[in-house]
Amino acid sequence: MASSLTSRLVHLNPITTRTPTKLNPLKKSSSFYFSLPSSLITRRSAVIMSSSSSYDKQLVAAKKAASLAARLCQNIQKGLLQSDVHSKSDKSPVTVADYGSQVLVSFVLQKELPSHAFSLVAEEDSGDLRKEESQETLQRITKLVNDTIASDGTYNVSPLTEADVLTIIDCGTSEGGSKGQHWVLDPIDGTKGFLRGDQYAIALGLLDEGKVVLGVLACPNLPLESIRTSSQNTKAGCLFSAQLSCGTYMESLDGSPPVKVHVSDTREFRRSIIL
Repeated sequence: MASSLTSRLVHLNPITTRTPTKLNPLKKSSSFYFSLPSSLITRRSAVIMSSSSSYDKQLVAAKKAASLAARLCQNIQKGLLQSDVHSKSDKSPVTVADYGSQVLVSFVLQKELPSHAFSLVAEEDSGDLRKEESQETLQRITKLVNDTIASDGTYNVSPLTEADVLTIIDCGTSEGGSKGQHWVLDPIDGTKGFLRGDQYAIALGLLDEGKVVLGVLACPNLPLESIRTSSQNTKAGCLFSAQLSCGTYMESLDGSPPVKVHVSDTREFRRSIIL
């Protein structure tokens, strides 16, 4: 789901051909890098995003939601417990971070856009968490979500209950469709990368009448400066965002000024892959 969204970020806008800057290859690879190779990205001077689009409010909300989810994921990854990892019916891994990320994104979008009809197509549902053997996991997710909301300080709300968390997770079970607006979320694109301490992303997009109109990728382990330098002292956390006809931008999760990026004129595929 997220790989498709990633590849669409730079295509929401007309492509301007420029000569790419020379980039240092990253040591680690992931599905995210292969979807959006760093050799396809060129830095331009910092710019403020256009305020003319009708999707401005949604984009601000999406960036806030993905950034808060990234904060939760960073904290979990630092002290990941074996009990935090489970298997779905298809044997694919799911973690408390997957659930917690989905809860936070859904929570923030609904808080930031109260006048908008809410529809979310997301990865997880609450089925497994409602089982008796999952009660400790549900309690941990609930605590992690509440701690993240409290640390942000934006929302003056009572702590979420376990029942609240289950309900919010299931807000992501919309079937979407070609009518109206629908959010599409992969709470962690690259769960195996997350488990390795490697790269992963929170991927969020908005469809309007069946068309992608904005997208956000929060990459908690990707330093902004790593796109241009091999410096090991850069704080990790990078946010990509784009909206229709308004350009594609990157910034740090700390909120550095947005920098515009675009597809380069590289035509040799081997030069566009990070090994």
